[in-house]
Amino acid sequence: MVERETMEFDVVIVGAGPAGLSCAIRLAQQAQEKQQELMICVVEKGSEVGAHILSGAVFETKALDELIPDWAAKGAPVTTKVTGDDIYLFKNETNATKLPHLVVPKTFKNDGNYIVSMGNVCRWLAEQAEQLGVEIFPGFSAHSLIVEEQQVKGIITGDMGLDRDGQPKDSYMPGMELRAKYTVFAEGCRGHLGKQLIAEFKLDKDASPQHYGIGFKEIWQVDPSKHKEGLVVHGTGWRLLDNDTHGGSFMYHAENNQVVVGLIIDLNYTNPHLSPFDEFQRMKHHNTFASVLEGGERIAYGARAIAKGGFHSLPKMHFPGGLLIGCDAGTLNFAKIKGNHTAMKSGMLAADAIIEALGQESVPSDLVSFADKFKASWLYDELYQSRNFGPAMHKLGRIMGGAYNMIDQNIFSGSLPFTIKDEHQDHAQLKLASESQTISYPKPDGKLSFDKLSSVFLSNTNHEEVQPCHLQLKDSDIPIKVNLAKFDEPAQRYCPAGVYEVNENEQGEKQFVINSQNCIHCKTCDIKDPSQNITWVTPEGAGGPNYPNM
Repeated sequence: MVERETMEFDVVIVGAGPAGLSCAIRLAQQAQEKQQELMICVVEKGSEVGAHILSGAVFETKALDELIPDWAAKGAPVTTKVTGDDIYLFKNETNATKLPHLVVPKTFKNDGNYIVSMGNVCRWLAEQAEQLGVEIFPGFSAHSLIVEEQQVKGIITGDMGLDRDGQPKDSYMPGMELRAKYTVFAEGCRGHLGKQLIAEFKLDKDASPQHYGIGFKEIWQVDPSKHKEGLVVHGTGWRLLDNDTHGGSFMYHAENNQVVVGLIIDLNYTNPHLSPFDEFQRMKHHNTFASVLEGGERIAYGARAIAKGGFHSLPKMHFPGGLLIGCDAGTLNFAKIKGNHTAMKSGMLAADAIIEALGQESVPSDLVSFADKFKASWLYDELYQSRNFGPAMHKLGRIMGGAYNMIDQNIFSGSLPFTIKDEHQDHAQLKLASESQTISYPKPDGKLSFDKLSSVFLSNTNHEEVQPCHLQLKDSDIPIKVNLAKFDEPAQRYCPAGVYEVNENEQGEKQFVINSQNCIHCKTCDIKDPSQNITWVTPEGAGGPNYPNM
């Protein structure tokens, strides 16, 4: 039995992203107002706050305005106002038409928003939290739950200094028990503890399955003559090479002659031969992007799964001992392609429920009041109004779904009396490889398109080399005997970092290889594996990408 140091807090928050930090700040603010002593701890698995935040976003300040009204005076890195908002409909691989605003769902419009580095915004939020007395521990992963008498009592941080077999090395340090009256989980999309909580407490029994996309993002330094600071470009209708899957693209002109370019691909795609990474690299050759990127330099790369199921896929967010918030619960509003302001608001609502509970004589274990606060908030209204956006695209197709969304959002503000749901699991959508169109991708040219390994290098990904593999297989035979036989082992292609390979040994036998050192923590394998055989868990603290400041 490992002896662990124990630390006691009033509230432990897992994850120093927008949701977790907003929760911490709101808690500390209210504790100060009530002259109440409150011990708040935030645990962050990245080497520093912001290290795992894939920077470059269009940011709506609605929640920040409520949380820190004088954010501009306090030096928030929110300075690049959106000056233009273009949406293109792709006709083919070279041409696109700019759509008139009249036919674009109003949720896509960005008047009053800002182009920001969310990594830098989170670093600034962390400074605000620490000034209020919040303790933030970067470099510590929340490895496992403390559950006693069917109630969450806190978390255990990951052990440090284990070898590949899980045995202690000379540098071994056991993880700590961080116990709290309430534990708030804000791990981001497909958090591994959030996944356990949803299963253990059956939080999703009344919800539709969560749906996901994989989002790619690169930062480029471009020719100043091609740069238009504040311009936001979105694209729709980009046809992927399997002809059935579509991707939504974007390009944001940030400050300092930098642009953020990316592609989001739904993870309900059916063709196992599809490679999301190669689709993104191919997309940059379209003139809409190439005309800006040519002659520039790619300076950062990253990828991350996003939860896009929306309102219908939200689990119950409260359970005995804690709350599930932000993208851990799936609060992203895909109709806006934005999740930072919604994550922040969910964190603030969590803080309100906790501070209210701690003020009661008999402190409740289950924060059922959170559900009432959520339902009375603008966050609920916003997600409800966009409830049919994603399902309409899935069920009705790009053209009919787009037309429905334009009418629903622009004319009826999301109040059409229809409910459209997608009850299919993303991982179950793959067809057999033998029944699917094979795909041959063009070789990268090293100017606009690149290979996976050079891309991973730009993400500054690093893990302690000798440690247990954090990509765990329930059955080591499945990748070859099932996934390779049926689906040509799609992990070779859906992973955006070259983690998974199928090689032959000297006897000519197929072997499944996991290069866990390459993992950029996107969670796509945990989501898309057709056998649901891969479980992503936290590696040793501080491991993973270190996304640069923009």
